[in-house]
Amino acid sequence: MNDSFSGKNGKVKVMYVRSEGSDDSQNRNKRPSAKDGKFNKDSKFNKGGKFNDSRSRQSDDRKSGASAYSSERSPWKTVSRSSDDEIVNDHGGISGKSFIDPEQLRKQRLEETRIYGENACQAMFKNRPDAIVRAWFLKSVTPRFRDALKWMAANRKAYHVVDEDELTKASGTDHHGGVCFIIKKRGGMDADTYLQTAPKQDCVLALEDIGNPHNLGGIMRSCAHFGVNGVILQDVGMLESGAAIRTAEGGAEHIKGIDADGFTGALDKFRQAGYTIVTTSSHKGSQDIAKVQLPEKMVLVIGQESDGLSDSVWDQGDLSLFIGGTNKVESLNVSVATGIMLAQWWQQNKVN
Repeated sequence: MNDSFSGKNGKVKVMYVRSEGSDDSQNRNKRPSAKDGKFNKDSKFNKGGKFNDSRSRQSDDRKSGASAYSSERSPWKTVSRSSDDEIVNDHGGISGKSFIDPEQLRKQRLEETRIYGENACQAMFKNRPDAIVRAWFLKSVTPRFRDALKWMAANRKAYHVVDEDELTKASGTDHHGGVCFIIKKRGGMDADTYLQTAPKQDCVLALEDIGNPHNLGGIMRSCAHFGVNGVILQDVGMLESGAAIRTAEGGAEHIKGIDADGFTGALDKFRQAGYTIVTTSSHKGSQDIAKVQLPEKMVLVIGQESDGLSDSVWDQGDLSLFIGGTNKVESLNVSVATGIMLAQWWQQNKVN
């Protein structure tokens, strides 16, 4: 029970609690009488001998909840609490407001990434729908994502139909293509894990110091087209940037990232597993790729356009190749060069 009244210092809450040792069975229905001599000073009898309480017992019962019981016999005692005091309820550890651990939130964000672009997001939904955390759509693309919207609603995945400005803000780019997903990152695998399930005919790509997301996206697209399953990088997280996945146009879903903190060490593991290490360069002595039979199991090592491969990686090569041309330009874009070499391997080993 509780009540309140206004005092000198503002509103005060009054709480009524049972006194210890009170006998409820004795006091529940007992009312004071004239014989008991327990009436307060404002109580008196009228001429007819009937009791008349100037404050009206019924009114007092409703307002204070204490009735006219004497303090000695009543099972209730009063405790005053300032209205400024906060009442803390114990719910067994469950509170009305959720608490988010900042460290847990930081870790969660490191495990997630944003992807965008219609083809990239369609491929994501087709291959890994459970990895989707949240989504944003322009109204114009929702008819083409009807199945995704139904699935997300059924599986309680949050999605929002927003305007252009909101989607630009959510995706972080103007090149969102009308849709953006937050997804859980796949992460990479080590060389030993990849080799356990490697196919008999296999081309693996190794990229040294290639970090431009648009080049990485174009390379992943070529890999998916020409049957390359694994890509070795020093940081596989670069394969999951939004720009790289959008440029890959769905190809990223078919690529396994192979983490190689020690680049030359990873190459050596593939050599021991029967792979030929093929390096590329337009500056050092190499063979024209058009005149060479490529092995059915190989690691094709590609370096950055300006400086090419480092000496330590170049020395790892069992075979070195270049792409012949007019020599009117010094080199090809790394994504274009990779596509040409992978096409040659595919034609020699995969086309029947």
